[in-house]
Amino acid sequence: MFIQTIKTSGLAHLSYFVASGNKAVVIDPRRDIDIYLDIAQENECDITHIIETHRNEDLISGAPILSELVDAEVLHGPNADGEVLYATTVKEGHQVRIGNLTLEVIETPGHTKDSICILVFDNDFDQGPVGIFTGDTLFVGDVGRTDFYPEENEHVAGLLYDSLQKIKAKAAASIIYPAHGAGSVCGDGMAEREFSTVQHEIMNNPLMGINERAEFIQHKITEHHYTPPYFSDMERLNMQGAPAHTTFQMTPSVQVEQLKNMYQKGYVLIDVRPIESYLGAHISNSCCLPIDMITAYAGWLFSLNDKLVIIADDQNMARYAALHFARIGFDNIEHYFSTNMAMVAAKGSCFSTIDAVNAEQVKQLLNDDWHLLDVRKITEYEPIHIESSEHIFLGHLADKISALSPDDKFITMCASGIRATVAAAYLQAKGYNNVKVFLGSIGAWQSKNYPVIKPS
Repeated sequence: MFIQTIKTSGLAHLSYFVASGNKAVVIDPRRDIDIYLDIAQENECDITHIIETHRNEDLISGAPILSELVDAEVLHGPNADGEVLYATTVKEGHQVRIGNLTLEVIETPGHTKDSICILVFDNDFDQGPVGIFTGDTLFVGDVGRTDFYPEENEHVAGLLYDSLQKIKAKAAASIIYPAHGAGSVCGDGMAEREFSTVQHEIMNNPLMGINERAEFIQHKITEHHYTPPYFSDMERLNMQGAPAHTTFQMTPSVQVEQLKNMYQKGYVLIDVRPIESYLGAHISNSCCLPIDMITAYAGWLFSLNDKLVIIADDQNMARYAALHFARIGFDNIEHYFSTNMAMVAAKGSCFSTIDAVNAEQVKQLLNDDWHLLDVRKITEYEPIHIESSEHIFLGHLADKISALSPDDKFITMCASGIRATVAAAYLQAKGYNNVKVFLGSIGAWQSKNYPVIKPS
């Protein structure tokens, strides 16, 4: 009997392999499902059921793919926004028995209308559930966002409050197994750790501590969350069932001359190396998106229909990047360029750089007609920012770039410089030639005790 957590980096997604005897259930699988097959084989288990705790918005579900391979039934909660073609609808009280464990569904709408949680009972003990899979209803340190139904915002916030009360009543002593950890777009206040109990959350989670329904609703409807445009694609694919992920093929790297031709034909060049490598030297007209940031910002800056060329250190890095793209539906990746910028330069090919500047330099440049562009989230910007800065969230840059003059000079900043580099690279790729990156950004500015705006 065991529960194994599978963490997907970037997305901060948590899925689970639950086994007892020689039977197993998989909770909220990701698109690349080989890991579940490997665990089943290693432990000589048959996967009999797959359970989705809700309709995923931020990633492609692997449930229909895994189901087809192992002939397991997919279970999904009621009141979905449409028919989930590959799943059986289950309601409150539905049970699945595997070995010495019983899994029981409780309906917990709020984050989405079809959200469910799964109580876990050890049949040798009769004093309530030992665990609960909480999906996007309850996290460690936070609760689910409720902004997916803007015309019903108060109603769904109230539903989430009611669902949390149900969890308190039915599973107060239980270990929680959420569908996301810190870094997910599904919540802002998640703890770094991924273990907790319902009772601990009642005592320490600020939102679990709100005991008045009206107060909870008011708190939720005033939260600010970003909704990437690709979420609508995920919702559609997760209703009909997405195709299996195809492993990025080990084709030879394209040559730098081919890269130029591909760019002219409309391919998007994306450099997934660390920002330090990109800033030092990069292929002209390429965007910067380090691997760990792909799932957070690719869906904002690029379209699922774009044809992408990955620029990476080697094939393994390119393959890993392609996997991150595939998890959120970017399948148009057939080529990569294995970059060695010294060799590119030695062959006489053009390359580009972006200057990184420190706090002292920024302070001086602001007196010389440079514009400071802060690309942090609004929830980061409002509490503290530099007075002369303009705020454009990185995810909104593609939509708002037309409001920026290519003739102006821009310094991009964020919390440390990583998102700022992505923003500067995007601007440069779009023809904005006067761009610099404030490396260290707001942290470096504060370390110099330079003035900031902190609204009271």
